[in-house]
Amino acid sequence: MGLDFGERTIGVAVSDELLWTGQGVKTIRRSKTEMAELADLIRSYDVGEIVLGYPKNMNGTLGPRARLTEEFAERLRRSFGLPVVLWDERLTTAAAERTLLEGDISRAKRKKVIDKMAAILILQGYLERKRG
Repeated sequence: MGLDFGERTIGVAVSDELLWTGQGVKTIRRSKTEMAELADLIRSYDVGEIVLGYPKNMNGTLGPRARLTEEFAERLRRSFGLPVVLWDERLTTAAAERTLLEGDISRAKRKKVIDKMAAILILQGYLERKRG
């Protein structure tokens, strides 16, 4: 499962059974129920590992957003007992935006799917590196 962890939403993607491609599942609104929603998805898709986008600065340093992501990763580990991999997500949101623009997706629709698309790119990058 790939996650794009943001201030207001969490983009979610899962891989196919052969671990070749990432597919967008949904965007979860950040709230008190976010962990329950993730638990349902983890069960439904039989998730064995979580890849969490890690927002490094362009120069490779870690800022406040990265620290919040590390805390969220720890919550995921404690809650689900699954390995959580932090994956460098620099430029994934920009790449997602570019992909959606190339697909001529309206601004309103882009806003609804950008986090899910970023989660796909995070997961896809991880899967490609793992295949190696």
